[in-house]
This record gives sequence, C-alpha cells and structure tokens, in this order.
Amino acid sequence: MKTYSAKASEIEKKWVVIDAEGLVVGRLAALVALRLRGKHKPTYTPHMDCGDNVIVINAAKVLLTGNKLKDKVYHWHTGYIGGIKERTAGAVMSGKHPERVVEKAVERMLPRGPLGRKQLSNLRVYPGADHPHAAQQPQALDISALNAKNANYRKKAA
Repeated sequence: MKTYSAKASEIEKKWVVIDAEGLVVGRLAALVALRLRGKHKPTYTPHMDCGDNVIVINAAKVLLTGNKLKDKVYHWHTGYIGGIKERTAGAVMSGKHPERVVEKAVERMLPRGPLGRKQLSNLRVYPGADHPHAAQQPQALDISALNAKNANYRKKAA
C-alpha cells in the first residue's frame, strides 16, 4: 500500500464560518489553525495547502481567561535602535482592531514559511457579526458545542 499524497487538482476547499462570541481565544485559535492546515481531513498532505477557508465573526467578543487581559503582552520592533514596543491584550481588545488578537493567536499556531503564509491567507477575521462572504455559502461550525471549555464555562456555572 502506498502513502497517499494529494495533488493540487484533488484538493477541495470548503468555506467555514465560526461565531467567536464567548469563546476562549486559545481554544478557538487551535481549532482554526487545524482547519486552515487541513489536518481534519483524511487527505491531509503536509506540504500542500489542503485546508479550508475560515471566516471568524464577532472576534471582538472573544474571551481571555485568567489575568491575560492585563498580563499578556504583544511585542514588536520598529527597526530603529531601542525601538522595542509592547501593548497588552486588553489595550488591543479595547482599541481600533480587536480582531488582531485572534489573528495573532492563529498566526502563531501555523508553521513559519511560505506554506504557513499561504494557509494564513485563507483566514478572514471580522470584529462584528457581518461578513462579505455570503456568496461562498459558508457552513457554520459551532465550536462551543465541541467542548464545554471552549465557551465561557465559568459564567454558565455561576
């Protein structure tokens, strides 16, 4: 028996929409990265982009557990001497682009390199409930139903 290796002509890409309202960021990002890579498919091939196109809506309403809103810090460098900058996750979530928390979490779970960048281009994140991809007829994926810990389980228990 030979090992199956998908060809570019055999790859079928679906469109999936995920409502991120009330979901924990890390758990959401792990499932989105899995979908983007295509590891949920039996035809997964490591060197091909065989993942789905993923749309994440309501990204501004995701949850960070514990003290991550004030303790989690994003660093970047401007390129100048002494140009290290930082911003907390709470500042990003209350800022102009709160969807970047989800984008960065997914980006850091994908492989670095040309294939990872190609797979990341199949991700669309929107802070609100509307998206311009209705023509692709995306299927809804309920992540909160997969595991009780994916959603805000503390508020439900209280």
